Amino acid sequence: MRAAVTTRYGSPEVVEVREVAAPIPARNEVLIRVLGSSVCYGDRMFRSGPLLIRVLTGFRVKHRILGVDLAGIVEAVGEKVTRFAPGDEVYGARGDKFAAHAEFACVSEDGFLAHKPARMTFEEAGTVFVGAVCSLYFLRKAKLVPGERVLIHGASGSLGVFAVQLAKHFGAHVTAVCSSRNADLVRSLGADEVIDYTAQDFVDGGQVYDVIMDVLGKAEFPRSVRALKPGGRYLLVGLSGGVGTIARALVSGGLVHLRGRARFIIGAAAPTQADLVFLRQLIEAGRLRTVIGRSHTLDEIVEAHRYADSGHKVGNVAVLIGDRS
Repeated sequence: MRAAVTTRYGSPEVVEVREVAAPIPARNEVLIRVLGSSVCYGDRMFRSGPLLIRVLTGFRVKHRILGVDLAGIVEAVGEKVTRFAPGDEVYGARGDKFAAHAEFACVSEDGFLAHKPARMTFEEAGTVFVGAVCSLYFLRKAKLVPGERVLIHGASGSLGVFAVQLAKHFGAHVTAVCSSRNADLVRSLGADEVIDYTAQDFVDGGQVYDVIMDVLGKAEFPRSVRALKPGGRYLLVGLSGGVGTIARALVSGGLVHLRGRARFIIGAAAPTQADLVFLRQLIEAGRLRTVIGRSHTLDEIVEAHRYADSGHKVGNVAVLIGDRS
């Protein structure tokens, strides 16, 4: 089968499309002919190899084939599989095992796999998992109450576009922070108010929020806590920057939490298969959709990584894989 293979850390050019052996499903696994995937933040980190990743992986490339999100058609199933059958259209993820940027991938029947929303294409469904389940996990941890004011920083990114819609689903009043060029997009997703971060600092606007969702820690934490109500919830969804920046954020967050200034919520999301079923129900009801900023074929995987690295990505970067005939 064809797959996008990474043999060393570095720029997008280290990813090459090669012929590799196709996986064989175990007794409890489903073999999927992958038709859609995405380039997510995790793919970029395990490709570029910042110091923290290299230390954690012993300075060796851990995942030769990247790709978390996936959507496709069940090709075969292991003898113990009962919930899926060849021909089923499915969506989900490989999770921290990666390897979805290939024509075939195996997922456990009890893993991150569910029947694909009928109203979504494979391209669309292959961009849902990472952004939607992470947003869902953190918003549930915040225990939103209808009518609460939520600020989402990074609202036009791959997590943000889902966070805006899910916060609205839970009854929140949503303020989205993004650039002016994406204001119409986030309003179409349900945002009640939009702050253009290039023209206005949300911290100095006088408004305070019950919940702040800070995607990748780019809202100038802990300074941004000034815009949070006392005892509010600060969701730090992922971290960017070097080891020092991450350490400072963790220490500052711990102090904010211990002093009772805010509930500081951080950590890796812990999604379940039931989350995919829940998201499918919202999608089928027309209450949740993906946003694809750009689509690339597997042969264009380098360009897909370049766009994801650009810092100007809107929504998700879709990767089209395999034969749709």
